[in-house]
Order: sequence, then C-alpha cells, then structure tokens
Amino acid sequence: MELNCVFCAIVSGTAPASVVHEDEQLIAFCDLMPINPGHLLVVPKKHAANLAELPEETGALMFPLAQRLAARIRRSPLPCDGINLSVCDGRAAGQSVFHSHLHVVPRVAGDGLGFPLHVDVRVATRSDLDQVAGLLRAEP
Repeated sequence: MELNCVFCAIVSGTAPASVVHEDEQLIAFCDLMPINPGHLLVVPKKHAANLAELPEETGALMFPLAQRLAARIRRSPLPCDGINLSVCDGRAAGQSVFHSHLHVVPRVAGDGLGFPLHVDVRVATRSDLDQVAGLLRAEP
C-alpha cells in the first residue's frame, strides 16, 4: 500500500468507493468521473504504479474480469452501444492515478468520445515498421 494513493485507500477501506466486484487480487468500482454511466475501474489490490511494475499474473486476471463486467453492463438497463477497455500507462498517456488500472467504459453512439491517436495519422512504411519490430524483438 502506498500512503498517498487513492486506490490503495479504497482497497484498504479508508476511502469510499461504489464496488461492483472484489476478490483476493482485484477490486472493481465505479469511476468517480465517469465518461458514461457504468464506467468502471478494474484495480489490482497490490500497488503497482504502472504496467512495468504490475505482476504478469495479476495483469492476466484483469482482462477476464473486465470482459465479465462489460457483459454485465450490456445486460443492465444502462445505455450501452459498445465498450472500450483502456489502460493509461504514464502521464503522457493520460494516467492521472499512479496505481495501474483498467477502464471499462460503456459507449453510446454520439457520446462525443473519440480516439485522438487517429488525428493526422500517416500510414507507416513497411521499412519503418520492420525497423521498429526489430528494435522491439531485440529487447528482453
């Protein structure tokens, strides 16, 4: 547990949350600033500031839980035309709480949420892609 981490406080029960799931490894609760009603966060109970610190075993549990929660959202009376799953890893990627977490975001047609990475994107050359792939293959 990190002293100044709001998610650690939620896990310990010292901060309030609207919990929809809890087990030994994970907790899932409603986002305090939801994009749409039903926006949930899947959070490991053990503090990991980012993906590099997140144990693979814990990360492997997060996606299946997000799938089950997405199915619950779709079965619920909440408006939902689709679901986005999102991880923001680092300040530059939009992470604002530095405790790794997975967003489960119900989407409604016309809700205005976009994916800004697709703005002014150029198609990469095969040579550029092969170079990047080679660099990443070389990493342990």
